[in-house]
Amino acid sequence: MIEPQGPLPPEIYWRRRIVAAGGAVVIVGLVVALIVWLTGNGGEEPQNTASTASASTSAAPSSEPAPESEPPAGDAGAGGSGGGAPAGGGAPGGAPASTPVPPQSADPAGAAGGPPGPNLCPDQAISVVLYTDKPTYTVGQQPVFTIVTTNAGLSECTRDVGKAAQNVIVRTLDGARTLWSARDCSPINTVDNVVLKPAQQVKDTITWSGTTSSPGCERPRTQVPPGSYSAIGKMGERESFPITFNFVAPAEQP
Repeated sequence: MIEPQGPLPPEIYWRRRIVAAGGAVVIVGLVVALIVWLTGNGGEEPQNTASTASASTSAAPSSEPAPESEPPAGDAGAGGSGGGAPAGGGAPGGAPASTPVPPQSADPAGAAGGPPGPNLCPDQAISVVLYTDKPTYTVGQQPVFTIVTTNAGLSECTRDVGKAAQNVIVRTLDGARTLWSARDCSPINTVDNVVLKPAQQVKDTITWSGTTSSPGCERPRTQVPPGSYSAIGKMGERESFPITFNFVAPAEQP
């Protein structure tokens, strides 16, 4: 080591050298500490920033409501009234909702815009009554039967009361033999559809020649002899209660 030279004592120069060396060591230490501090902060700051961004990204979805899961297309109509249908009535998958078709009326009048017609009167909704113009006839006279059809139901309905639906059947008093039917030889087959209100009646007459008949009017017709007979009226398949009447021989001329 170089010996100190100068007018001052050597101890003073040695002290100055020691102070200078110590100061240099302190400055170098400070510089090294500053470099280490700066290096440490520079490495931690990106990590803290990334951690903060990650935490913000993780917390963001939790602040919003979880989206509802959309049901599979195959289950859209399986539940009938399920909650998977989109708002507004649209069909799943973006397909336009189909417009419901109103049921069409089976009544032609209603389809044409007019008032709907009443229902047909079933046999159970009508009553049939038969009577004659008098209780006793002379052989050769022609009894006149009146057939009365009444709507016995509680609602208005339509019924065919024409000749095609009417019939009168005459039998022997014990009912064992049929002598005449209005449908055997009558050529009239008219249809007359009438709207009947509850308790409303329709009347029609059928005249009998007093002779026998057969289906299709195939056999010769003969005059019935004096005696008591039974008759019923029919409207469709609905029958009246039987009534009785008489035929008597003509009075002998003096």
